[in-house]
Amino acid sequence: MATRVDRAGLQVDQVLAEFLETRALPGLDIGPDAFWTGFSDLIHDFGPRNRDLLATRERMQAAIDGWHRARVGQPMDHQAYSDFLREIGYLLPEGGDFQIDTTNVDPEIASVPGPQLVVPITNARYVLNAANARWGSLYDALYGTDAMGKPAPGGYDRGHGARVVARARVFLDEAFPIVGTSHVDVRRYYVANGALLIDDQPLVHPEKFAGYTGNPKAPDSVLLVNNGLHVELVFDRAHMIGSRDQAALADIVLEAAVSAILDCEDSVACVDAEDKVAAYANWLGVMQGDLSADFDKGGRRMTRVMNADRVFTGRDGGVLTLKGRALMWVRNVGHLMTNPAILDRDGLEVCEGLMDAMVTVLIAKHDLAKVDGLRNSHHGSVYVVKPKMHGPAEVAFADQVFGTVEDVLGLPRHTVKLGVMDEERRTSVNLKECIRAAKSRIAFINTGFLDRTGDEIHTSIEAGPFSRKDFIKRKSWIGAYENQNVDIGLECGLSGRAQIGKGMWAAPDLMAAMLEQKIEHPKAGANCAWVPSPTAAILHALHYHKIDVFAVQRRLAAGGRRAFVETVLEIPLASYRRWTEAQILREVENNAQGILGYVVRWIDQGVGCSKVPDMNDVGLMEDRATCRISSQHIANWLLHGVVTEGQVEAALRKMAALVDRQNAGDALYRPMAPDFDGIAFAAARDLVFKGRVQPSGYTEPILHARRLQVKAGNR
Repeated sequence: MATRVDRAGLQVDQVLAEFLETRALPGLDIGPDAFWTGFSDLIHDFGPRNRDLLATRERMQAAIDGWHRARVGQPMDHQAYSDFLREIGYLLPEGGDFQIDTTNVDPEIASVPGPQLVVPITNARYVLNAANARWGSLYDALYGTDAMGKPAPGGYDRGHGARVVARARVFLDEAFPIVGTSHVDVRRYYVANGALLIDDQPLVHPEKFAGYTGNPKAPDSVLLVNNGLHVELVFDRAHMIGSRDQAALADIVLEAAVSAILDCEDSVACVDAEDKVAAYANWLGVMQGDLSADFDKGGRRMTRVMNADRVFTGRDGGVLTLKGRALMWVRNVGHLMTNPAILDRDGLEVCEGLMDAMVTVLIAKHDLAKVDGLRNSHHGSVYVVKPKMHGPAEVAFADQVFGTVEDVLGLPRHTVKLGVMDEERRTSVNLKECIRAAKSRIAFINTGFLDRTGDEIHTSIEAGPFSRKDFIKRKSWIGAYENQNVDIGLECGLSGRAQIGKGMWAAPDLMAAMLEQKIEHPKAGANCAWVPSPTAAILHALHYHKIDVFAVQRRLAAGGRRAFVETVLEIPLASYRRWTEAQILREVENNAQGILGYVVRWIDQGVGCSKVPDMNDVGLMEDRATCRISSQHIANWLLHGVVTEGQVEAALRKMAALVDRQNAGDALYRPMAPDFDGIAFAAARDLVFKGRVQPSGYTEPILHARRLQVKAGNR
């Protein structure tokens, strides 16, 4: 049992109270008494309203379920369905045109398109990787992945290395062409009279030269810029690569992840005060600039810290300083979950989203107070992504919460910038009104196909059996959803003021496929898109050099909307059920394997985001969003008799044995087979067999309850 202390009527776990009072509050201009009083008022004023919003979700879901049940066997009447959704307040009238008026937005959000890295905030090493992913070696990214095939095993593969260098020169020719020659043939780069000359020839676009380091006649590096992103050419004749290069070009360093999201939500397993303090402590380290992590690499003990800013001589001869770190968002939890870290005056667990709002913004004040050193925001803003909100009323609620937090902490109104995840159906069909509800805070909207699919299934679970997962994404609703998000974002004035984002590339080992496919995100008008690693960020940055995203946005804005709510509301049910039993079982087993591979680490080890091998042993990034899809998909097929409980149980047991084999090399892993009596296996069963009744189909209630059992010593 937690030891609790009373703070202004709140019963606070001592672990959290000590962290806030001894680490987070010192150095700020707010004392403990004022902080706790304001925190208590926030909890008691907004907690009941939070619970009312959740009750509205359940009321609407029950009405939708009843509407579908009353029409079993009837053709879908789309007009009647839309009219019904309007009657219950699910689908709201769209108001007149407006423009967001968010101010003090940093350029990484407003005007520099690029990759966005998302990492679990509880892992300090991953957090540092994300911070430092602002810059990275193109040579390393191309050489060390499958982007150009794999090098031969053993030492350095010179042939593969030569192909990498050649491919990188092609990139330079495309992004920074030279008058009359190619980067392939260059022998010398130098600076004269504020201009870059390359074998005495200028760039076709001389304005793309930004600066240099060292001696202008023989620079240590040359800084270029294209579509807002910087590229540094590093010269070193003593370097293994530079010594063989006629221009001594040793590396090409790209500006890559210009922003990153430190996630307190989908990719972590935070179920109590101990877990929340681990998350908050890493955020504090980032905001204070002193986060570090020790780790072993290649038999050596190493320490990682946050990168310093990068200093160049600008083309005008002055000092040019570029940030060495990604600009950090923090993703708070949504409105659903509570956490035992704090109990209110009635003994109820507090709404975790309210706790995150107060604590993460408090911690961010350390960054706002700086005038030098490692700063996150140079424009005095705090960037918070808020996930899993259902409709404009919930966005307005979040806006009001952050306004109250600002008042308690003595911050100017709209210091907190809000990122709204367009990942729940009621938000998608009311997106313009959601943006309007926080039009002075909005700095980010993002499509999240995974959670959006999970909510799609749960919302319409009574309508009939859904298509197989691979076919759901081929239906018309998904294209309409993705297009409408960009169209409405542009319509509301986000271009040049905020990020319009796209979702995650989930296969971190398949970089060749990512290079081929993920260029579609900037082509779609997204000025940021999610990647799973710093290396992926480097490679995805190539797409932003190829595509001028703001030019794409101007073209799309001029063309008007391409998609409308009616198409977004089309339910991706199975059109023809000509599935063989083998196809059905294969689908169920694929879902079961993904659930088990993720859940077993979540429950037993507290790992909230894993690279989980699929049935073909391809590593896929799994988090609660992917788990939500798989569990809801099986729950839907169970409800409509596509599969039986016996078939699902057999699939779970078969896949548990497979997951055990896939994790045989993990010393911390506890097998699920052959007894199938552990808490992790029970959690996976709950997600499937109780999936129908989970709030919005979310996995959190079951996962949190089962993880707390493990932490309490129950195995």
